[in-house]
Order: sequence, then structure tokens, then C-alpha cells
Amino acid sequence: MNDAPTPEFDRRMLEALICPQTQQTLEYDARAQELVSKPAGLAFPIRNGIPIMLVDEARALD
Repeated sequence: MNDAPTPEFDRRMLEALICPQTQQTLEYDARAQELVSKPAGLAFPIRNGIPIMLVDEARALD
């Protein structure tokens, strides 16, 4: 079992990251560890502190 802490997402990255589909700003969902693009209806996962900004990896919002 690995008890090492998960790296934290650096919120300052939000200033530089945009949705790859709409080119709009993103919202950080700390609970779900996702970056949300409401205009695109997508949530991009954050894994080990690194945002995965691929549309194919994104989750469709309900």
C-alpha cells in the first residue's frame, strides 16, 4: 500500500490553462480534482497534481 501524499494541483496554473475545445477559462473543482469547462460541458481530470487537458480524457458534465 502506498501512503505517499498525492501532489497538490497548483492553483496558479489556472491563470495559464484554458479549455482546449472552447479556449475559455476553467474552474477548479478541488473535491473532484478536475478542471471544469462549463461552456464545453467537460471536466478534465487532475492526476498526481497534473491536469490532463485532453478532450478524450475528459468527463462529460451531467
